[in-house]
Amino acid sequence: MRGWHRFALAGALSLIAATAAADDTNPPAAASSPAPAAGNARDQALQSFQRDMVSVLALRATAQPLLGAALLARPLPNQTKTSSFHALINRAAAASDSGAPVQWVRLGDCDSKANTCPNDSALRKLTVEAPDNAAVWLLKLGIDTRDMKPAAARADLAAAAAGKIYDDYTGSSIAALASVVDALPPPPATQGAAGPVGVQALIVLANARLQPQPALPPVAKMCENAGSDAALKADCLKVAKLLEWGSSPLSRSLGLHLYEVLGDSAEQANAQQQRRDLIWQVQNYSQLALRAQDNAAFAQQLLATAKLGGTEMSQVIAVLRASGISTTAPSSWQPPSSGAAQSAPASAHSP
Repeated sequence: MRGWHRFALAGALSLIAATAAADDTNPPAAASSPAPAAGNARDQALQSFQRDMVSVLALRATAQPLLGAALLARPLPNQTKTSSFHALINRAAAASDSGAPVQWVRLGDCDSKANTCPNDSALRKLTVEAPDNAAVWLLKLGIDTRDMKPAAARADLAAAAAGKIYDDYTGSSIAALASVVDALPPPPATQGAAGPVGVQALIVLANARLQPQPALPPVAKMCENAGSDAALKADCLKVAKLLEWGSSPLSRSLGLHLYEVLGDSAEQANAQQQRRDLIWQVQNYSQLALRAQDNAAFAQQLLATAKLGGTEMSQVIAVLRASGISTTAPSSWQPPSSGAAQSAPASAHSP
């Protein structure tokens, strides 16, 4: 697991940038994912195992297992037509119990070379099925900004400000994967010290994050340039509140950044402290997650938390608390620089 899955997981859990992540409405297509390094028998066995799971899950007919199968299929090269990401995510979308989480992942069923990303049909369905989700409108804001439609982008921000939640559905994808990752027992060649549950936990965490995300930097830029525009500033602060309690570390980071830029002195000070805590939380969670292949008890805890659903952020907090790690950074701790490797182990456990 120290190969392609570990790389994906480590990249997904890198330290939070000052504003937000780059545009990821078009994650890599399945065929573009690198094959395991030549001679790495374990990575080859892992990829073969994941392919076998997709074949088994492709026989299901309901939305959640098909969503899990689609997420597992996405990074695999040379899938058959019936077991491809495209086929499986569209079957999940057509299922009678489908919903917004499936449409969100379906955003990535597109061709960047043909300039069809994100999937326009999925985005239209999301604006109908999840109109109160600010993440939908911020994703559309990124598209309209890219297409040089400033009036439409401003309207998107207003729609986001009127939302009730911010959810990028990563938690739903994690839950879908956790519900199907035991479809087959992992072969001995795939296992580390934690045995089967270690393989399952890392496959869940790595594959759940191969899904679309709103382009958050354009949101930051629009709000940073609010100037004397009181209406824009008000909408940005409403969005900041939704993002502050959003579903992902990245969304929370942007929400805190907007408070630092637009809030009063008390809001700015509070945002700076919470940002520090957020970096602490992500760093410690990342270190814990990367240990799952070697610690069966922790891998089991990750899987149990994943199956409960919720948001990505709620799962991070739940895992930290279950592991006895404080969600508040110690007063003596300082965040590493943006270029520093995340090598420090978790510490400063709760009393």
